Order: sequence, then C-alpha cells, then structure tokens
Amino acid sequence: MTKRPQLRTVVLYVTVSALWIWFSDHALNALVEGRAELAFLQSIKGWFFVLGTGALLYWVLGRDMHHLREANQRLLEGQEQALRVLVSAIDIRHKETGDHSDRVMRMATGLARVAGVRGDALRNLSFGALLHDIGKLAVPDAILVKPGKLDEGEIAVMRQHARFGGDMLQRVDFLRRASDIPYSHHERWDGTGYPAGLRGEAIPLAARIFSVVDIWDALISPRVYKPAWPEADVLDYLRKVAGSQLDPRLVALFIEHYDELKALGEPPDRVNPPRRAAHA
Repeated sequence: MTKRPQLRTVVLYVTVSALWIWFSDHALNALVEGRAELAFLQSIKGWFFVLGTGALLYWVLGRDMHHLREANQRLLEGQEQALRVLVSAIDIRHKETGDHSDRVMRMATGLARVAGVRGDALRNLSFGALLHDIGKLAVPDAILVKPGKLDEGEIAVMRQHARFGGDMLQRVDFLRRASDIPYSHHERWDGTGYPAGLRGEAIPLAARIFSVVDIWDALISPRVYKPAWPEADVLDYLRKVAGSQLDPRLVALFIEHYDELKALGEPPDRVNPPRRAAHA
C-alpha cells in the first residue's frame, strides 16, 4: 500500500517512454529505409535505458517517501506530546482523578476499533477524545469545580463548553476533523442533548462512541461532587439508558468487550456510593 504512489509514477514514466520508443522507431524506419537493424538496436538501447532509469526512479522515490513517512510520524508524535501536556493542565484544573482524559481516550479508541473505525478516522477520534473537555478552559472555576449541585444559570454556562471546545479545534488545521467529540459528546440518542439537539445517527459516530466511555468513567470514578458508583451499578445504568441517552448498539459492544476495554483504561479504585448524577 505504501509503495503505490512511486509505483504509479514509474508505470507512467515507462508507459510514456514506451510510446516514445514505438513512435521514434517508426519515424526512423520511415526516414532511413533498409536500416531495420539500426532501428532494432536503437529500440533495444532505449528499453535498457527506460528500465534502468525506471528502477532508479522507483528506488529514489521509495527512499524519499520513507523519509517523509518518518518525518510525518515524528510530527504526529510531537503534536500528541504537546496535546498531552495541555490535557494534563485541563485535568488538573478540573480536579479530575488520575489520567482521566488519557484513560477515556484509550478506552474510546478501543471501543472504536471494535466498532470498525480505522485509519484517519481512528486517529481523529483519539485526538478528539483526548481533548473532549478542552472547552472547559473557558468555564469559571466557581462553576467547574463546584462541590455541590449547579443551579440553572450555572448549568447553562457549563453547557457552553461543548461549543467552546468545538470552536477551538476548528481553528487548528490538524485538529479540525477531531472536533466531533468535543462538540457533540453531550448529545443524546433521543435528541434531548446539547448543544444542537441531534438525534440518533445524526450524532457523529465518534461522539456516540465516546459518550459511552465518558459516562462509564464519570460514574465509576470519584469526583469532587460525588463518590464513585459500584461497577455493577454502572453497567446496569448503561443498559438502562441504551436507546435513550446512548446508542444501544455501542452500549452492547461496550458490555460485550467490557473486560478488554476496562484493561485499556485501568480504572481507579471504586467505593460504594449513593446514586447521584454527574454534572452534565
């Protein structure tokens, strides 16, 4: 797969060269009658030249593409390292437990693979999951880390973080296609979510995948406004909201592959809590 670009170039080069040899041979035969042997030798020489330079071109292009892939990989790794530093700052400010953003990114990426997501879409999902709460940088601390229940005005402010996050990523070229999760991960399958009130499969797949993992993590982890839920209660809750809050197919996949996905996330210790909803 990675050799196709230079292969196409070499095939085009050989094809054009073959046409040139064919036409030049006929032109030479027409101009120099009785010198068929000369034309044949010219043709043989031309083919050796074309095949030799074609092989050289293939090797040079392959080497350059290999260097380009390595440089691109280093660039992606550097971008991801920079994002992880930013995300660590977000988690610290939000007083999240452990490596919350990195944990839900790993689990969401695992669920995405199970759901059949591959290639650039999977990479964009990973970046979006890692930066899902970047919009909370614009939310005041008095609301973001308030230990008690938010009032209606505070909820309205908190909900703006989805638009803020989507707008932020739209301003960065390599993150533009990763904005589905920051913008849409609070949409609900039944259309009662925010910020756009999308319903069902109108919600981007990346956001639907992430929502399953994010709700699981929000309930199973202790937060400043609630203790952790027992694991069995969390899984029962996911089954309960499948088809209303969450995509039922993705909830089924999550539960079917639960042990595998939980191992990716390495969730924190859990304690028995009272049932209390997280800030949405």
